[in-house]
Amino acid sequence: MSGIYIHIPFCKQACHYCDFHFSTSLKKKTELVQAIVKEIELRKQEFENQLVETIYFGGGTPSLLSIDELLLIIETIFKHYRVSDNPEITLEANPDDLSKNLIIQLSKTPVNRLSIGIQSFFEADLKLMNRAQNAEEAKACLQEATKYFDNISVDLIYGIPGLTYENWIKNIETVLSYQIPHISSYALTVEPKTALDTFIKKGIIQNVDDELAQEQFHLLIEKLEASGFVHYELSNFGKPAYFSKNNSAYWQGKSYLGIGPSAHSFNGNQRSWNVRNNSKYIKALQENVLPLEIETLSITDKYNEYVMTGLRTIWGVSIKKVELDFGKQYKNYLLEQANLHLKNDFLYLNDDKLLITKKGKFLSDGIASDLFKINL
Repeated sequence: MSGIYIHIPFCKQACHYCDFHFSTSLKKKTELVQAIVKEIELRKQEFENQLVETIYFGGGTPSLLSIDELLLIIETIFKHYRVSDNPEITLEANPDDLSKNLIIQLSKTPVNRLSIGIQSFFEADLKLMNRAQNAEEAKACLQEATKYFDNISVDLIYGIPGLTYENWIKNIETVLSYQIPHISSYALTVEPKTALDTFIKKGIIQNVDDELAQEQFHLLIEKLEASGFVHYELSNFGKPAYFSKNNSAYWQGKSYLGIGPSAHSFNGNQRSWNVRNNSKYIKALQENVLPLEIETLSITDKYNEYVMTGLRTIWGVSIKKVELDFGKQYKNYLLEQANLHLKNDFLYLNDDKLLITKKGKFLSDGIASDLFKINL
């Protein structure tokens, strides 16, 4: 199983917390779509032995694409790659873009999964984050989207300064009221050089409270698990049969091809990434040049990546796999480094698997870094 990720680097406006690559100018959208089509064609040999089972439009804001642009990209993939009979094709979308008419149009395309960036249903939160939609648009789009799409994911953010427990519970319950089968939820993170970072440093916005975020995270787990969701990855909750196939493949170390400016790719042995500049990306593809850098992964890199992704999921880190793929030295190192976290009830062993406890989930990235191998 493998997947193709398409990065659409355009947004109507810049969210204050975002550090992804995007532009608020749509002037080069047509040129960039043509460049994406060219990159898809030029890289087909990388996937000649792969069966594409997921196609994911991320960004940025992919819902800014016209239906014709979306279909052109999908048709190009189907033309040049082996695609499964029923691939998962996801489109990230903002509520303000998802009019009734667009939802109906999308339902007639091969897109069969929507990932909708709600983040919050409260105006104060949306303004603080500089989101393009308002709360009523968010509710209206869910009302319509659920009529035409069965497979929908909604994004929510917790740990927002000023977000009370009561409002956080209302956010969760509002999503549940629409019978949404998948929820992705993230703590508000202050990335360097973002507008949010600047506002906090200037005292315009209060800083993120990590303790509050952790409490809201555990409340989220409690509410969603009680509603039949499986917490299958640190930030992702799905009803059975509604896990994201695209993201699950990434966390389980499957190959993926990243198309578009700043997009990353992985083939098991190498990681590559495209230039993070729309103009340079377009110019290179117009000259039939792939604007990417390639890094060959060492055995330690692969071990660290497996530990990082595995600990975030319900599938955990297989002790046998570590020994088989990396050797006894890595297995012994892993168990030695994990010992303190096992004693503190942040990790536990279930047969062959090293897994994170509920107590340790919010700290999983830090715990994983303690298990990393350095300078072997």
